[in-house]
Amino acid sequence: MSVSRLTLTDFRNHAASRIDAARGFNVLVGENGAGKTNILEALSLLVPGRGLRAATPGDMIRHGGSGGFGVAAQLADGCELATGAQHDAPSRRITRINGTQAAATALGERLSAVWLTPAMDRLFTDTRSERRRFLDRLVLALDPAHATHAGRYDAAMRQRNRLLAGDAASDPAWLDALEAQMAVHGEALHAARVRLVDELAAALANQPETVFAKPLLALEGWGGGDLGTVLRTGRSRDAAAGRTLGGPHRVDLIVTHAAKGEAAARCSTGEQKALLFSIILAHADLVSEARSMRPLLLLDEVAAHLDPLRRAALFDQLAARGGQVWMTGTEDALFAELGPHALRINVASGVLKPLATG
Repeated sequence: MSVSRLTLTDFRNHAASRIDAARGFNVLVGENGAGKTNILEALSLLVPGRGLRAATPGDMIRHGGSGGFGVAAQLADGCELATGAQHDAPSRRITRINGTQAAATALGERLSAVWLTPAMDRLFTDTRSERRRFLDRLVLALDPAHATHAGRYDAAMRQRNRLLAGDAASDPAWLDALEAQMAVHGEALHAARVRLVDELAAALANQPETVFAKPLLALEGWGGGDLGTVLRTGRSRDAAAGRTLGGPHRVDLIVTHAAKGEAAARCSTGEQKALLFSIILAHADLVSEARSMRPLLLLDEVAAHLDPLRRAALFDQLAARGGQVWMTGTEDALFAELGPHALRINVASGVLKPLATG
């Protein structure tokens, strides 16, 4: 699936921007702060979740605008997706599909997207919660129901933690109910993550050798099992700790450079980026096969730190796989290898201007 038209209204620094997009490569070029990443963020809001910046609706409203914002897209099949906030309720995001209000999770049935941003260059050295969020975004592109399981598990866990911090003995039935809810949704969460990692591992193993490092993937920190029993027998321990110590919220994604046998966290920055590329490309293949719908790839400043050989190899792999790709960069020259096979747009202070193809 691809976006044929994207419209931004009072979104970040875009007062009124429209892009009639190419089905393949869409390249956004401009200086830092011009509004390129804002366009990628807008696209990321058209799938379940909080987008690539995880921002609140109020943060996305343009200063000096109407007091609300809108992001709308027409897909290649004619479906229309929209999200935004109104001036009288700027903190509440509304989602519409074909003009009818819908739950944000319903977006996942129409469109999927995965992104890489410069901040993700630190993924392997960042916290396990960041790697878990990355993992869940990959799962979500394959299983839109994953967001519901994650939200309900987290909500029940927060209530359980508050109850344990007070007088849990005063309402054991409520505690039982919360733990039962955590068990149902937590086991679904874990099963989906395990399934994704197994499928990704198989896909990566079958990929031919390229200039990009091949990763090995594993999960650690939670091995599954009878979560209900773990929670029930761990109440005293969790109350003393002030948090829930067992469950799928403790899992971590472990990535290893296969050829070197080295943990990704100990690899060079370039190697880490290459490992991320390999994961994202293999994941896009999985989505395409499972859902007959290739995800949008949103690649922010993707070419800046690649040498010409790896940059050309990345573009070749993206072209061979098909699907819609959105990329940003400060210079058009970074995308010279794409030749005429890309829509190029200059972005300057939220104003868009087509660039001549190379």
